[in-house]
Amino acid sequence: MSGVSIIGVGMHPFGRFPGKQAMDMGAEAIRLALKDAGVGWEQVQRAYAGSLVVSNPDAVVGKLGLTGIPVFGVFNGCATAHIAVSLAAEAIEHGKADIALAVGFDKHPRGAFSGEPAVLGLPEWYGETGMFLTTHFFGMKINRYMAMHGITPGTLAKVAAKNFRNGALNELAWRREPMSEEAILAAPYLNYPLTKFMYCAPDEGAAAVVLCRRDLASRYSDSPVHLAAAELRTRRSGAFEVSSPSLPAASVPSPTVYASAAAYEKAGIGPEDVHVAQLQDTDAGSEVIHLAENGFCADGDQEKLIADGHTEIGGRLPVNTDGGLMANGEPIGASGLRQIHEIVLQLRGRAGARQVPGPHSVGYTHLYGSPGTGAVTILTT
Repeated sequence: MSGVSIIGVGMHPFGRFPGKQAMDMGAEAIRLALKDAGVGWEQVQRAYAGSLVVSNPDAVVGKLGLTGIPVFGVFNGCATAHIAVSLAAEAIEHGKADIALAVGFDKHPRGAFSGEPAVLGLPEWYGETGMFLTTHFFGMKINRYMAMHGITPGTLAKVAAKNFRNGALNELAWRREPMSEEAILAAPYLNYPLTKFMYCAPDEGAAAVVLCRRDLASRYSDSPVHLAAAELRTRRSGAFEVSSPSLPAASVPSPTVYASAAAYEKAGIGPEDVHVAQLQDTDAGSEVIHLAENGFCADGDQEKLIADGHTEIGGRLPVNTDGGLMANGEPIGASGLRQIHEIVLQLRGRAGARQVPGPHSVGYTHLYGSPGTGAVTILTT
């Protein structure tokens, strides 16, 4: 994707907005992204809109202006935003557009994501036996991982506390109250070893990104961010991959492992070159596991890495500087675009109180879409 740049980002706050439609949030995010890019809606030549709850997200054009451009609706679980961005970038690279847009928006009810089999392409018995309820799903996954690699519950609490601290610095986040590690550990378990404050929750929000040909980026932005790689891989060994405690872990790598390797190769860099990262933190355990799956450490090294503060805003590899899913919640269609919004702000040096100390020129985003999709984007200045 060396020929594509991001020139504008916009985000509607995440949280709860009674009486406000998801599509209205999406339109607001688009307007903010267009303003940031310094372009008008009439200059956008192609767009990709992602949502779980809105079956026709392309209808957002009714809120912006009927210019007649191709607008495509996309959905791929928690990796939906990656699809929107990568397809917009491919359209530019293939000469279909000079300026394209990706947007995601959703409005979910309270409660855990149910993992409806019909939505995720699984047989009915997964849901009927309770195996794919999200709290159960992630609780089993991290419990086994902790036993195999010596991770303690205190590390899970450190991850959650960090993300809530970072969210407190983010004016667009949903949960903006810091929590102590002790309070997080003392909270009721949802599924052992994860307490109620170690999970994200579904909510509402929207985010958008404007992309253009790299050779045109300087016309619109004094601080374009370049799309160095956008790679997605699906599972190879069954519905649950390493998410099931019945599978031999060493023989069933997560699709994230393949997606990250492909992204590093495409961008011509390694994990050691990344300055700031956004990792899928559906729960505190997921962030721990994804540190290793994305190549930032070996399995089991997370315990010391996190204890030594390396994933904090001032650390060697700041992770989820905007609070991640734990502080922002997850409106599925918008979640990955929120990640890109944060990385663009960080690489521009405009993240305010949560700004990572410089110099930094490489940002990384990762999504995991159940039941087995890994997606990675690498951004550079």
